[in-house]
Amino acid sequence: MYAIVEIAGQQFKVAKDQKVYVHRLQEDEGKKVTFHDVLLLEDGKNITIGAPAIDGAAVEAKVVKHLKGDKVIVFKKKRRKGYRKKNGHRQYLTELVIEGIVAKGAKKPAAAKVKAEKPKSAEPKAKAEAKPTAKKETAAPKKAAPKKEAAKPAEDLASKTVAELKEMAKAKGISGISSMKKADLIKALSK
Repeated sequence: MYAIVEIAGQQFKVAKDQKVYVHRLQEDEGKKVTFHDVLLLEDGKNITIGAPAIDGAAVEAKVVKHLKGDKVIVFKKKRRKGYRKKNGHRQYLTELVIEGIVAKGAKKPAAAKVKAEKPKSAEPKAKAEAKPTAKKETAAPKKAAPKKEAAKPAEDLASKTVAELKEMAKAKGISGISSMKKADLIKALSK
């Protein structure tokens, strides 16, 4: 049994217990992932083709590890002009092991929730537009003020230099600050 499934914008032919290297996924190592974009499914003699995807079919996989691919050298040259540019690139990858292929009965719970939330957000906008402008001006600053206060500490840390952040982390007693980057320092200080 095999399937052709779309993972991270690319199509792969997968079978059970197969290792697949895909573009970096957001899931943590050891987590299970389900892909619902199954384009073709073969089980013995029957071949099912989706239009574009097969309803109820899914591929279940486990994230083994995150890694970087082989180095690719990009070299550009224009002869007799003295123009030479050398650049290297390593693609971020995720290694998956296909644990199973489900032909029927797989559900897409996350997609249904997202679609349900979008219309709800449109309703308050319609109600706000129906209110007179004088009331709208007084109500808007009250709602906006708590959001600004919540986002204010992260913005303050982002505006500081790495040296200032390290001093703040040292004062808090955070260890390992010498190897931390700015984003890591901000994350550690915001906890």
